[in-house]
Formats: sequence, C-alpha cells, structure tokens
Amino acid sequence: MTDLPKAVVLVSGGLDSTTVLAIAKSKGFDCYTLSFDYGQRHRTELTAATRISAQMGAKEHKTITLDLRSIGGSALTDDTIDVPEELGEGIPVTYVPARNTVFLSIALGWAEVLGANTLFIGVNAVDYSGYPDCRPEYINAFEQVANLATKSGVEGQTLTIQTPLIDLTKAQIIKKGLELGVDYRETISCYQADDNGLACGLCDSCRLRRQGFIDAGIEDPTRYIR
Repeated sequence: MTDLPKAVVLVSGGLDSTTVLAIAKSKGFDCYTLSFDYGQRHRTELTAATRISAQMGAKEHKTITLDLRSIGGSALTDDTIDVPEELGEGIPVTYVPARNTVFLSIALGWAEVLGANTLFIGVNAVDYSGYPDCRPEYINAFEQVANLATKSGVEGQTLTIQTPLIDLTKAQIIKKGLELGVDYRETISCYQADDNGLACGLCDSCRLRRQGFIDAGIEDPTRYIR
C-alpha cells in the first residue's frame, strides 16, 4: 500500500479552515493539523479545532502556544481595543500583526520534520476584510521564502502552499464544504465567542459568516448569543 502524501493544515476551528481541511483530505493527503494559542480573546476556537481535527481524521493535531499579547496591536490580543461591531474600510483592528507569517513559519518547520511538502491555509482574498497577509501576492512571496530558507527546499523538495479558498466567496466556501460533508455546527468563527462557543453575531467575522449562509440559500447552523 502506497503511503499518502503528507500535508500540514492550519486550522483555527472556524468555517474556512475546516473547509480547507476537508478539501485537503479530498485531495488524498494525510493531514497533520496545527492550531495556535497565541493569546486570542476567542479561545473556544481552540477546543473546536481539536475536536474537528479528531472528527475529520487528522493523523495528528498540535496546538502551539505563543504570546502575541506581549506585543498587542490587535483587538484580538489587546483587551483595551474593542472588537468592532460594524464593517469598516481599510485594515481592521482585528488584524494581528504578522500573524500568518508567524503561523506559516512554524507550520513550515513542522512540515520539514514530517517530510511534508504541502501546507494548506484558509486565506481568502474575496471576503478577506482587508488583511494584507491573506492576499495571493503574500502567499506567493512566502512560498518563495520557504523554498529558499529550508533544508528540504535547498535539496530540491519543492514546498507548495495551497490556498483553495483564495478566490471563493463565503457562500461558495460553504457550498464546497457541505459537498464534502463538513458539519458547520462544530465550527466557531466569532472573534469574541463566549466560553460555551456562542457567537456574538455582531463582529465582522460573524457578519461575513451569516451573510455567507444567506447568499448560499442555506440555513445558518451557528449558535448565536443574540
């Protein structure tokens, strides 16, 4: 029996990353899932990420602890900055400085250890809310760095970063996930979900998620506080 290729999949417990995990599995990868406890205020997502990884058959799941609260600069890592409850223009205060660069760097290191040549991340340039590290230009640049900066890259084992959601609307993402059997009741997208996983229904992540189900013509299974 031929071993399946390995992939490291970044999972947050949210709608997008869970869909990416389903896509990676459908492409025939053995999936090793990676989450980050970086001091975010919406910590119930970590429990969801662990549970979803197990339910979807990940070969191994890791949660890496980082202290991004020590630098702050985001409504997700600094309690003195309120999570906005209206969609705004430009880069929102929920942007965490250099977060995807930090996450992808650690995922890259684990991929080298595993002998995996593929990373999956659920960045999206359609409903991306102004985050600069969700753009195709950024992913392409990081992929080049990854192949220059690693032993495996130097030895000719080209690493690729797959972003299957990059050009999809939220509605298209939801439909794709449902085709692959994703149970969105298990996912948590809210920036300030409570300890029971109930979503606020007001932050931009909740608004984008809610609108995605509306646009897809599918009943929203999210558990909202209000």
